[in-house]
Amino acid sequence: MLTDKVIIVTGAARGIGQRYVLDILAAGGAAVAADRTACDETLALAGPHRERLLALPLDVADMASASATAKATLERFGRIDGLVNNAALYATLHKGRFDQLDEAEWDAAMTVNVKGIWNCCRAVHEAMRAAGGGSIVNITSLAALYGMPNALHYTTSKAAVIGMTRGLARELGRASIRVNAVAPSAVATEGTKQFFGARHEIALKAIAEGQAIPRNLDAADVSGAVCWLLSDAAKFVTGQTIAVDGGTVMN
Repeated sequence: MLTDKVIIVTGAARGIGQRYVLDILAAGGAAVAADRTACDETLALAGPHRERLLALPLDVADMASASATAKATLERFGRIDGLVNNAALYATLHKGRFDQLDEAEWDAAMTVNVKGIWNCCRAVHEAMRAAGGGSIVNITSLAALYGMPNALHYTTSKAAVIGMTRGLARELGRASIRVNAVAPSAVATEGTKQFFGARHEIALKAIAEGQAIPRNLDAADVSGAVCWLLSDAAKFVTGQTIAVDGGTVMN
């Protein structure tokens, strides 16, 4: 499904970003695992596909770092066909009432979760134009569609991703670059456990019970939607936000 496509995945050292990389490789693509944290585990899990995987350091908040990632990708593979903007501040953010949130955390969430996507899109779009088109998949969150309380910094940053996705889709469409977003509900990862803390089991149970399909999401559920959007099977799909949430929010 992704044979011969070269796709950069940000935030790929662990969790759901790592799953995207492994599934891209399994689908025949080449992947760049990019993260502030070393992607050694992702490399080890690639197995026989490792020759199609490049691991790079990336700080999405730094435009120079994003540009260096794009340059290194072109040097290794000669093209860029896809970008999955997965890197985000989530697990480490402190929850609380909107007027009690830490201002520095608010600014950090906007810098990484919003500006970081802008930086990475700026870094790759010329290479995608040169390749004749491409697909950008931005990872937003059900929090933005549902309006998750007590984490307004996170919810607001992910709502901004939806607006950016729509604007970019219109700007880049004539270059055959598609831009879409995927909005998962809480995925059963270590990051989600850290975010909810001691109440994570109660939170995940409540989330599952509010869905039409009453089970918790796993990384493979989201990766299927992401890989489809990266593929030519979705070549006329752009500007969309696809909720992968078991039927919590139905637009």
